[in-house]
Amino acid sequence: MSASVMERLQADMVKAMKDKDAGTLSTLRMLKAALMEAKTAKPRDASLSAEEEIEVLQRYVKRRRETIEINTQAGRADLNPSEEREIAVTQRYLPEAIGEAELLAIVREAVSSTGAAGPRDMGKVIGKVMAQVKGRAEGGTVSRLVKQALGG
Repeated sequence: MSASVMERLQADMVKAMKDKDAGTLSTLRMLKAALMEAKTAKPRDASLSAEEEIEVLQRYVKRRRETIEINTQAGRADLNPSEEREIAVTQRYLPEAIGEAELLAIVREAVSSTGAAGPRDMGKVIGKVMAQVKGRAEGGTVSRLVKQALGG
C-alpha cells in the first residue's frame, strides 16, 4: 500500500528542512494545515480517505489559480511566481492530470451514454465525467469541453 498524502508531506517537509528550502517548506506546511483542518471537520477518530485528501489539495490549487487571476487583473503579476511555485509543489501530490484529447473522448462517451441532447443536459454529463476522472481533471476544463460537445 502506498503512503498517504499526509505521510508523504511529512517526509518531504523533513527533506525540505534539511535542504533549507524555505519556499517548498512553507507550501508543504500550508498543505498539511489544510489537510489537518479537513480532518478536524470529520467525526472524532475519522481520517481522510485518499479521495478526500486529493479534493483538499485540488481546492488549494484552485485557490492559488484564482489568486493568480486576481493578481493579474490588479496589475500585480509580480506576485504570481510564488503562487505558481505553490501550485507546482502541490501537484506533486495529485494524480497525474489527464490529457485534453483523452478527456474529450471521455466527454463524448458520456454524452452518448447519457443521451444528452443539448446544454440543458450539461449537469448529467459533467457528473458522469467527473466521477470517471476523479481528481485527474479540473471542473472548469470538463465544463468547457462538455459545453463544446453539447453545442452550447
